[in-house]
Amino acid sequence: MTEPGLRERKKRDTRAALARATLELAIEHGFAAVTVEQVAARAGVSYRTFFNYFSGKEEALLRPEEEHPAFGPRLRAQDGALPPLEASRRALREQLSALDDDEAGWRQRLTVIAAAPELLPRLMELGAASERDMAEAVAERTGLDADRDLYPALLAAVLGGAMRISLTRWHATGEARPLAALFDEAVDVLAAGLPAPTS
Repeated sequence: MTEPGLRERKKRDTRAALARATLELAIEHGFAAVTVEQVAARAGVSYRTFFNYFSGKEEALLRPEEEHPAFGPRLRAQDGALPPLEASRRALREQLSALDDDEAGWRQRLTVIAAAPELLPRLMELGAASERDMAEAVAERTGLDADRDLYPALLAAVLGGAMRISLTRWHATGEARPLAALFDEAVDVLAAGLPAPTS
């Protein structure tokens, strides 16, 4: 894999500076009080430059980094002999491992999100889009129809739920284990058929 050129590195650095400024200002003043003008000024760029990278402050908070490889390519890269659940788990674990790489930043970000109910519609929108992408990728892998067959959408919804629960637990309890490990635990329970807990 070739190293990114100077222009690409500058673009990546600018995006990171804008995302960092958004998070810092949200921590200092509350997300609702943050403006794009403030974010741009904190990052040292123009107001117009902000919109070369993000559609708004919500995206700068919720999607701070360049898009990771989509779920579909990650799923296609998995061993074809793996069952769909295990292949999907491995594909999603890669995404969660990237969050673990910026553990402190994501813990702060989740604290801001928890205190900003106005972000809920955007979070739901992003979650629905993500589950749709997962369902289409699972349908491709299994030869099913994402719109007509139950399995792809159901697997995507279950995995989306496991990711949300893992994130919530990781943040709320200050869990020391990597986020990917919590996700693995959740998928193990699902793979076992969601057995009743034993005392």
